Amino acid sequence: MAITTIWLITFVACIVIEIATMGLVTIWFAGGALLAAIAAAIGGPLWLQLILFFGASVVLLFLTRPIAVKYFNKDRIKTNAESLVGQQAIVISEINNLQGIGQVTVNGQEWSARNANGEAEIPVGSVVVIRAISGVKLMVELKEN
Repeated sequence: MAITTIWLITFVACIVIEIATMGLVTIWFAGGALLAAIAAAIGGPLWLQLILFFGASVVLLFLTRPIAVKYFNKDRIKTNAESLVGQQAIVISEINNLQGIGQVTVNGQEWSARNANGEAEIPVGSVVVIRAISGVKLMVELKEN
């Protein structure tokens, strides 16, 4: 079997794996295999084919994957707790990190909460902004007026 055929089989296999998994990983190796197949077809030595395969694959993987992931995930909708980050909540039980207490209500649900900015207490009735989620606790900051 000619080396060009091996590279083309590798190319097709990478495409098939990518279609099956949609992981945006093997598609870049398909690009490397295509370049190596072209080099083999024009009579390039094996070392050149291997350099083209690995070089192109790595370059495509690291330079274009972040762009592709961002493009393909642009319509992704945050779900569940993820969607709370950035929202406002109302303190229903004083937040005190030293005592490990505090609760807020957001979207009609009660959550345990801690002050994301340190040890300062946040009194009942304060409006806070959710900055992160740590386990089952919301990390909040006092909303600046």
